Amino acid sequence: MVIVNASAGLGYCGGWTAALEEKFRSHGVAPDITLARSGDEMIARAEKAVADGAPLVVAGGGDGTINAVASVLVGSRTRLGVLPLGTLNHFAKDLKIPLDLDGAVANAVLGRACQIDVGEVNGRIFLNNSSLGMYPDIVRDREQQQKKLGRGKWLAFGHALFAALRRFPFMNMRLKINGEAHLRRTPFVFIGNNEYLQGLTMGARERLDSGKLCLYVAQNPTRLGLLRYALHALFGKLAEARDFDVLSAAELVIETRHHRLRVATDGEVTHMQPPLCYRSRASALSVIVPAA
Repeated sequence: MVIVNASAGLGYCGGWTAALEEKFRSHGVAPDITLARSGDEMIARAEKAVADGAPLVVAGGGDGTINAVASVLVGSRTRLGVLPLGTLNHFAKDLKIPLDLDGAVANAVLGRACQIDVGEVNGRIFLNNSSLGMYPDIVRDREQQQKKLGRGKWLAFGHALFAALRRFPFMNMRLKINGEAHLRRTPFVFIGNNEYLQGLTMGARERLDSGKLCLYVAQNPTRLGLLRYALHALFGKLAEARDFDVLSAAELVIETRHHRLRVATDGEVTHMQPPLCYRSRASALSVIVPAA
């Protein structure tokens, strides 16, 4: 089963599907390819595959698409293959999955299964990270501008970023982690599935099987600092670790006085009711990675 996110309008026509099918056939596999037009369709197809006992489901798209399909496969015997067709493809990069389509197809067929952790917040799965504060606000504002005003992604992002900097929003929260409580006032909270490399890029992890989440809380930044956080979050990078409180644990809780919070998980924003209960689900997902 191959599920490709066709809702982005990237030209996945009949010819493209036939070419993708031929790439699989060249490795002796006859794929069942679905061009899904919505997230609901992707999830429904993945659920049917798991119910039918499919040994492998290959997801094609960006990190949000991989998240949607993986959320169905977590805890099952069905393995996940990845065709990184998005812009950033952080998940594929961290697992050293080839970014070119030919290499990704070969990996899905010839690679080995590897058990990795996933993060979870209030029942929602994330493969890469979750964030609160400024970044989910910018994503929500950008999407509204794209839908209502017809602005392009980058123009809408610029307007959303400027609006967030004008508001200069901070949140008061209580963090419960490793048996201790911490009070923080911050505009930005980042929770990674496993540890992101400190002092380098926040888009790279050396491992995804430690059974730990890594929490980064921004420490009273200036507006310029907020701008840096937003840009780094967008591109999967963050500033050096000295700008953050950095804590790791298998689970943590975030409490606030807000009735609802916007929470980003792998770039997708939803509303959740605090407390936000995060946990690592160790070795809960089987992914096909390069054999070497």
